[in-house]
Amino acid sequence: MKLDNQRASENVEDRRGVGGPVAVGGIGVLIMALIVMFMGGDPQRVLQQQQQQANQGQAQAGGVAEMSPQDQARGEFAKRVLGLTEDVWGRVFPAWSQQNPDIPGQYRAPTMVLFSNQTQSGCGAASAAAGPFYCPADQKVYLDTQFFDVMEKRLKAGGDFAYAYVIAHEVGHHIQKLTGATDMVERARRQLPEEEFNQMSVRLELQADFYAGVMFHHSQKMKQILEAGDIEEGLRAAAAIGDDKLQTESQGYARQETFTHGTSQQRVSWFMAGLKSGEPEQGNTFKIPYGQL
Repeated sequence: MKLDNQRASENVEDRRGVGGPVAVGGIGVLIMALIVMFMGGDPQRVLQQQQQQANQGQAQAGGVAEMSPQDQARGEFAKRVLGLTEDVWGRVFPAWSQQNPDIPGQYRAPTMVLFSNQTQSGCGAASAAAGPFYCPADQKVYLDTQFFDVMEKRLKAGGDFAYAYVIAHEVGHHIQKLTGATDMVERARRQLPEEEFNQMSVRLELQADFYAGVMFHHSQKMKQILEAGDIEEGLRAAAAIGDDKLQTESQGYARQETFTHGTSQQRVSWFMAGLKSGEPEQGNTFKIPYGQL
């Protein structure tokens, strides 16, 4: 990706190297399960060990740890990608709202929280093992940039565009918060049986993939950021975090009724659909029969 001329977002809280002990929670459970599988241990045990090590490291360093040049570079990269999403959605979102009265007129950008090991969010405790996530309660994207190592070494889906896709996907969840899709799914959580709610969750995730594609469609038009191989990186990343792939690798088989994020094929398909069309209104995954997603 060509981001040298891209401004860095100022909507960033950098908590890396600073923090106290918190209870480790899981939001990206499938990602956590894959990490644990590669580590060959029990999930709770691994997370407890990780928390203890983080707390000891903070105590030894007086609560503050120096960042390596690699961590600093990753943070700057994440800020530039967030800035890119702001520039794109700041233009696309108002135009979309003119066509749809249910869409609020102005785009309110999310804040990104960069952290190390663990932190606290409006949705509860956040652990690096849970992977990047968006918290609708405080409208912030949470990212431990060391997750990029997980993508490269364990998911075999490294590369700057792949990392940018992860951020764009989480910002896609922010778009859903602004449009009301997140609240709709949250209401469904209290009303639907587990399997039916899982299907709603899949729809939400695939739509976020679509919005990530929309963002890159317009960023290329506006700023010509793409380089050779970028799209392939994004497709590998989308395929690597499909429910079917993660479940098969972690337990030897996949159970479709437990899917919450979509299959590898679905995630690639919806990302590419957004990338090709650039029209956010075409990504209504909630109006399509589930079997046709």
